[in-house]
Amino acid sequence: MRAIQIRHPGGLDQLQPVEQDIPEPGPGQIRVRWHASSLNYHDLLVANGGIPVTDGRIPMSDGAGKIDAVSSDVTRWQVGDRVMSLFFPDWQEGRHHPERTAAVTGDTIDGCACEYAVLAENAVTPMPKNLSFAEAATLPCAGLTAWHALMVRGKMQAGDTLLVQGTGGVSVIALQLAKAAGVSVIATTSSHAKGERLAALGADHVINYADNENWSRAVSKITGGGVDHVIDIGGAATLQHSIAAARTSGHISLVGILGGVKANINVPMIFAKQLQVHGVAVGSAAMQNDLTRAIEAGRIKPVIDSNFDLAQSAEAFSYQTSARHFGKITLSI
Repeated sequence: MRAIQIRHPGGLDQLQPVEQDIPEPGPGQIRVRWHASSLNYHDLLVANGGIPVTDGRIPMSDGAGKIDAVSSDVTRWQVGDRVMSLFFPDWQEGRHHPERTAAVTGDTIDGCACEYAVLAENAVTPMPKNLSFAEAATLPCAGLTAWHALMVRGKMQAGDTLLVQGTGGVSVIALQLAKAAGVSVIATTSSHAKGERLAALGADHVINYADNENWSRAVSKITGGGVDHVIDIGGAATLQHSIAAARTSGHISLVGILGGVKANINVPMIFAKQLQVHGVAVGSAAMQNDLTRAIEAGRIKPVIDSNFDLAQSAEAFSYQTSARHFGKITLSI
């Protein structure tokens, strides 16, 4: 089978295509034939050496495929079932605990950049029935992060307002989930062309932050006091804006560090506005199953910007770093 391995010390030039034997499942295991994966910022950090991994690690947290073999003691799956990977395969339900998130697909354990993988039977969940393999492969990291932030932590409901930042995977699927739930969405971007695409997806207001440095003030003016929910993907570059843009008793989900890891923020504003600020890192299998039901019920189709072959992984990551994409970048396996 084909696979991609990361060789020390990391870097896109160290993504090595290899041929490996197709593995056989043991007790309690299944074998999945992966058909698609998608790129996340976490995958980029693994690939470029920003997150050190074991030499020879197979990267990519996200995968969608079909079960093609099961151990005789496995009863929950059948050959032919269409499934998605789990970012944290040991986090099945309940609250986060460190032991539940020690195993990270494509990081501390091998990921989905391979044609076949042998996994524990609880390391996958069913795909949404209305999605292709490529579309489903966008969900295990970005989609689940958005779901956890908005629906689990934020308890978002119809009539609320949401601010999303940029046009990456988490922000775009958060916009789609919010519109399906009857929520008004404000989106930010630095590109007029991307702004038009955000509006076409349903964004009620689009703010170009390249033209408006005080975009958090614009958010407050549009909403008459701020939004109920913020998806913050920029970290250091955006967190103070998010605090200013949130309404009193609003909710901020910190999901990314694209703008840096150390933020200079107005702490009194957080408690003066009595904000809820949560760090959100993907989610559990139970949350992923809830996300799947919402995707099916809302007939949501994740946005795919471009697709590369598995052998073009380095080229795909290079394109990701250009920040020209809108939505997700996928790999065909």
